[in-house]
Amino acid sequence: MNRDDFRHHITGPVVSINTPFLQNDDLDYPGLRNFIEFAIDAGVGTILFTPGDSLYAVLTEAEIAELTAFTARVIDRRAMFIAGAGIWSTRQTAAFARYAIDAGAHAMIVAPAAREMTVEELVTYYKTVSDQIPCFILSAGLASVGLQGALKTVEILVDKVPGIVGMKEDYGPDFIRKACLVAHKKWALFAGGQKQTHMDMLPYGCDGYMSTFVKFKPEIAHTYWSAIEDNDMNKAVAVIENYDMPLFQYLYSTFPAGGDAGQHALLELFGICGRWRRKPLPDLTDEDMEKLKAFLVEMSLI
Repeated sequence: MNRDDFRHHITGPVVSINTPFLQNDDLDYPGLRNFIEFAIDAGVGTILFTPGDSLYAVLTEAEIAELTAFTARVIDRRAMFIAGAGIWSTRQTAAFARYAIDAGAHAMIVAPAAREMTVEELVTYYKTVSDQIPCFILSAGLASVGLQGALKTVEILVDKVPGIVGMKEDYGPDFIRKACLVAHKKWALFAGGQKQTHMDMLPYGCDGYMSTFVKFKPEIAHTYWSAIEDNDMNKAVAVIENYDMPLFQYLYSTFPAGGDAGQHALLELFGICGRWRRKPLPDLTDEDMEKLKAFLVEMSLI
């Protein structure tokens, strides 16, 4: 793929994989297949792993490798597939990059260990890994050098490291506004989190966003994106106000297990895969599931 191809595939709503598990803590490969097929049927251009959404904290490296290979086989070039590296050493990440591209990934999203980094070491890390596979940056991985250091790192990478092809925003508005202005001519940029983040980035240069709704109610995501394409900001803001804000407020303030557990529960309610996460991560209870279902009915989402 060239840079235009990466931008094309990242434009609009993209999907990060919520790794599905069985109730006994095993990986749920049939559930993952259902997740991928649903996303492709929903018309997404890119499917990706990220250490956060994909729950790398409770996966072994061997499991991450197998999930990567399995996902590449299921996607079968029907969408762009961005593999995800763990928070590993430079050598380990570069080795996994070689594995990922051999397995069928188009690119890999990466973040270094966020402990007392320097701009020079960040640049070396990203160059070493992106020599093996085209790379997207997790912008939070730049936070260890502070705001000005992060922006300096972006400037150097844009100018001198052609293997970096894009970035996912999860650092913050003071960083991303300036970073978009610096990087968007060369990199494909997409927002993490919610449509609100995409809206914040849009005037400065942004191609797409990671969508939760496209995983279970894709018409909401496509309504928002159609409004963006039509430059109808009132309609786009209405989708944020009527759907994004209420759902995320509910998920992240209602359940003791937390918002990520709520996202997994949404997948069960819509018949895609189970709600389960690997211990010690908690899940929504049966009573919680009834509350969530009632909320979705009230929102006319189910």
